[in-house]
Amino acid sequence: MNSIASRTHIRRTKCEHTHQGGLRMVAVFEALKGALALASAYFLIVMIRRDVDFEEAAEHILFSLHINPSRHWSQEFLHAADKISSTSIVMIGAIAITYAILRFAEGYGLWRQRAWAEWLAIISGCVYLPFEIYKVIRRSNQLHWAVLGINILVVLYIAWVRWDEIKAARLRASEISSEGV
Repeated sequence: MNSIASRTHIRRTKCEHTHQGGLRMVAVFEALKGALALASAYFLIVMIRRDVDFEEAAEHILFSLHINPSRHWSQEFLHAADKISSTSIVMIGAIAITYAILRFAEGYGLWRQRAWAEWLAIISGCVYLPFEIYKVIRRSNQLHWAVLGINILVVLYIAWVRWDEIKAARLRASEISSEGV
């Protein structure tokens, strides 16, 4: 009986770790997105504490990036900066912190190969797809195509991992039941 249990354990160990590298790569990617969101939230909080004039800051950003302020998108950017209030910045910061926590939790779960994190990655990736497709349709550029492509690849990969793990679990269950009979 011990030999059956040890063979099953060896098979399970081999199946569970076949996706470790890919899952860890996605985990790092998710953690980086969380870190970027956290850095953005920190930047917004610092701006509020210093009582920054957001329109002036937007002009400085455009000047630093050598972007013509008379262009349409520059004017939209300046107009949006003029409308920003401290309350909306606090709300954006809170959303960014929440998003960062979600990305860190997902990254941790993927790193540790947790099924809940794989499901979370599939669902959160699919939630963004309609918005990314809309961006590609409305204003197609290389960045939008890259974001859409990466998101589709991540969702498909994680779905494949989930499917493979479910299939392996069913195989193990059938082997155990056939060996036990």
